[in-house]
Amino acid sequence: MASIRKERSIEAEPEEVWAALSDWGALHERLVPGFVVDTELDGEDRIVTFFNDAVVRERLVDLSEEDRRLVWSIVDGPYAHHNGAAQVHDDGNGGSRFVWVADLLPEELAPPTAELMERGIETIKRTLEAAAVAK
Repeated sequence: MASIRKERSIEAEPEEVWAALSDWGALHERLVPGFVVDTELDGEDRIVTFFNDAVVRERLVDLSEEDRRLVWSIVDGPYAHHNGAAQVHDDGNGGSRFVWVADLLPEELAPPTAELMERGIETIKRTLEAAAVAK
Protein backbone atom coordinates (compact mmCIF):
# COMPACT_ATOMS: atom_id res chain seq x y z
CA MET A 1 0.00 0.00 0.00
CA ALA A 2 1.24 3.47 -0.83
CA SER A 3 1.00 6.33 1.63
CA ILE A 4 1.36 9.92 0.47
CA ARG A 5 1.70 12.89 2.82
CA LYS A 6 1.55 16.56 1.83
CA GLU A 7 1.93 19.38 4.33
CA ARG A 8 1.83 23.17 4.01
CA SER A 9 1.92 26.22 6.24
CA ILE A 10 -1.03 28.48 5.53
CA GLU A 11 -1.17 32.11 6.59
CA ALA A 12 -4.75 31.94 7.83
CA GLU A 13 -6.30 31.25 11.21
CA PRO A 14 -6.92 27.56 11.94
CA GLU A 15 -10.64 28.19 12.51
CA GLU A 16 -10.96 29.67 9.01
CA VAL A 17 -8.97 26.85 7.39
CA TRP A 18 -11.06 24.27 9.24
CA ALA A 19 -14.31 25.99 8.23
CA ALA A 20 -13.35 25.62 4.56
CA LEU A 21 -12.08 22.03 4.91
CA SER A 22 -15.10 20.83 6.88
CA ASP A 23 -17.65 22.30 4.44
CA TRP A 24 -18.16 18.89 2.82
CA GLY A 25 -20.36 20.07 -0.02
CA ALA A 26 -18.40 23.20 -0.99
CA LEU A 27 -15.05 21.68 -1.91
CA HIS A 28 -15.09 23.37 -5.32
CA GLU A 29 -16.02 26.77 -3.87
CA ARG A 30 -14.14 27.16 -0.58
CA LEU A 31 -11.11 24.88 -0.59
CA VAL A 32 -9.88 23.98 -4.09
CA PRO A 33 -11.69 26.08 -6.72
CA GLY A 34 -10.42 25.29 -10.17
CA PHE A 35 -8.81 22.03 -9.01
CA VAL A 36 -12.28 20.67 -8.23
CA VAL A 37 -14.88 22.12 -10.59
CA ASP A 38 -18.03 20.63 -9.06
CA THR A 39 -19.21 18.89 -5.90
CA GLU A 40 -22.61 17.26 -5.68
CA LEU A 41 -23.96 15.80 -2.44
CA ASP A 42 -25.62 12.39 -2.53
CA GLY A 43 -26.60 11.51 1.03
CA GLU A 44 -23.37 11.36 3.08
CA ASP A 45 -21.33 10.96 -0.12
CA ARG A 46 -20.09 13.65 -2.44
CA ILE A 47 -19.56 13.29 -6.15
CA VAL A 48 -16.42 15.24 -7.04
CA THR A 49 -15.52 16.43 -10.54
CA PHE A 50 -11.89 17.48 -11.05
CA PHE A 51 -10.31 19.89 -13.55
CA ASN A 52 -9.25 16.91 -15.71
CA ASP A 53 -12.86 15.61 -15.96
CA ALA A 54 -12.19 12.74 -13.53
CA VAL A 55 -15.22 12.02 -11.34
CA VAL A 56 -15.12 10.09 -8.06
CA ARG A 57 -17.55 9.27 -5.27
CA GLU A 58 -16.17 10.13 -1.85
CA ARG A 59 -17.71 8.75 1.31
CA LEU A 60 -17.45 10.71 4.55
CA VAL A 61 -15.78 8.54 7.19
CA ASP A 62 -15.23 11.04 10.02
CA LEU A 63 -15.50 14.76 10.65
CA SER A 64 -13.98 15.73 14.00
CA GLU A 65 -14.53 19.32 15.06
CA GLU A 66 -12.36 18.74 18.15
CA ASP A 67 -9.37 17.47 16.15
CA ARG A 68 -10.10 19.58 13.04
CA ARG A 69 -9.76 16.37 11.05
CA LEU A 70 -11.73 15.14 8.03
CA VAL A 71 -11.50 11.56 6.76
CA TRP A 72 -13.00 10.19 3.55
CA SER A 73 -12.74 7.24 1.23
CA ILE A 74 -13.00 7.10 -2.55
CA VAL A 75 -15.45 4.28 -3.17
CA ASP A 76 -15.25 4.14 -6.94
CA GLY A 77 -12.83 5.25 -9.59
CA PRO A 78 -9.38 3.88 -10.28
CA TYR A 79 -8.49 2.73 -6.74
CA ALA A 80 -8.88 -0.70 -5.20
CA HIS A 81 -8.52 1.16 -1.88
CA HIS A 82 -8.29 4.87 -1.05
CA ASN A 83 -8.48 6.54 2.33
CA GLY A 84 -7.82 10.27 2.64
CA ALA A 85 -7.45 12.41 5.74
CA ALA A 86 -6.81 16.12 6.16
CA GLN A 87 -6.15 17.90 9.41
CA VAL A 88 -5.63 21.52 10.41
CA HIS A 89 -3.18 22.38 13.19
CA ASP A 90 -2.52 25.70 14.89
CA ASP A 91 1.06 26.73 14.05
CA GLY A 92 1.33 28.84 17.21
CA ASN A 93 1.88 32.05 15.21
CA GLY A 94 -1.67 32.85 14.09
CA GLY A 95 -1.45 30.58 11.06
CA SER A 96 -2.13 26.95 10.27
CA ARG A 97 -0.37 23.78 9.30
CA PHE A 98 -2.43 21.74 6.82
CA VAL A 99 -1.67 18.01 6.61
CA TRP A 100 -3.16 15.76 3.90
CA VAL A 101 -2.55 12.01 3.80
CA ALA A 102 -3.75 9.42 1.30
CA ASP A 103 -3.32 5.65 1.64
CA LEU A 104 -4.07 3.82 -1.57
CA LEU A 105 -3.91 0.71 -3.72
CA PRO A 106 -2.68 -0.14 -6.26
CA GLU A 107 0.77 1.31 -5.58
CA GLU A 108 1.20 2.14 -9.27
CA LEU A 109 -1.28 4.98 -8.79
CA ALA A 110 0.91 6.64 -6.14
CA PRO A 111 3.01 8.86 -8.48
CA PRO A 112 0.06 10.41 -10.37
CA THR A 113 -1.91 10.73 -7.12
CA ALA A 114 1.03 12.48 -5.43
CA GLU A 115 1.23 14.93 -8.35
CA LEU A 116 -2.48 15.69 -8.06
CA MET A 117 -2.21 16.12 -4.29
CA GLU A 118 0.68 18.55 -4.75
CA ARG A 119 -1.40 20.60 -7.15
CA GLY A 120 -4.37 20.39 -4.77
CA ILE A 121 -2.51 21.49 -1.65
CA GLU A 122 -0.99 24.44 -3.50
CA THR A 123 -4.53 25.43 -4.53
CA ILE A 124 -5.65 25.12 -0.90
CA LYS A 125 -2.81 27.38 0.26
CA ARG A 126 -3.48 30.05 -2.38
CA THR A 127 -7.25 29.97 -1.86
CA LEU A 128 -7.19 30.21 1.93
CA GLU A 129 -4.43 32.82 2.10
CA ALA A 130 -6.31 34.99 -0.42
CA ALA A 131 -9.50 34.62 1.65
CA ALA A 132 -7.59 35.63 4.82
CA VAL A 133 -6.20 38.75 3.12
CA ALA A 134 -9.67 39.70 1.82
CA LYS A 135 -11.10 39.80 5.36
